[in-house]
Amino acid sequence: MTKIKFCGLKTFDDISFVNELLPEYVGFVFAPKSKRYVTPAQAEKFRGALSEKICAVGVFVNENFQTVAELLNAGIIDAAQLHGSEDDEYLKNLRGLTNKIIIQAFQTDKIAAVEKSLADFVLIDSGAGDGKVFDWNLVKNLRREYFLAGGLTPENVGDAIKILKPFAVDVSSGIETDGKKDFNKMATFAEVVRRENL
Repeated sequence: MTKIKFCGLKTFDDISFVNELLPEYVGFVFAPKSKRYVTPAQAEKFRGALSEKICAVGVFVNENFQTVAELLNAGIIDAAQLHGSEDDEYLKNLRGLTNKIIIQAFQTDKIAAVEKSLADFVLIDSGAGDGKVFDWNLVKNLRREYFLAGGLTPENVGDAIKILKPFAVDVSSGIETDGKKDFNKMATFAEVVRRENL
């Protein structure tokens, strides 16, 4: 059963959309350079309005591990997704401060390191969240469960699930119109994923 993660939520409308569609995961981006950046204070308010059935993931790029742990342990997020150059030492330090879920993101040129990651889950992306599809053959033989990201849309996610059967599919730009989350695209994406899971 492939799970759904809608990433880059930044408005209360976005929260209303996901509360209706109930993906397993949503992402709040804490990387200041991102156009989807939200502050911890904003995320806390969004979390307060978010269905308890949904796991809130914080997306970080080379953030101080103590800051990440504080957000996890405060309950603002349930999981941390690491998108920078965080290494084993970083993961060990973070794990020493929290028992919450850690997801480590890898670009396709680092596939060889995926199996050795100390994280609970790994995420595979074509780049640093650039919304481009990569050659799915690169991950066909992975032995561990992973989140598939990179250019997913309502039009291609069904094929991705048929071919790869990933643990979860992660989408942001593929469910947007003019830079804003589009409820119809989100609903169609969720419908396709759930149909493939039947």
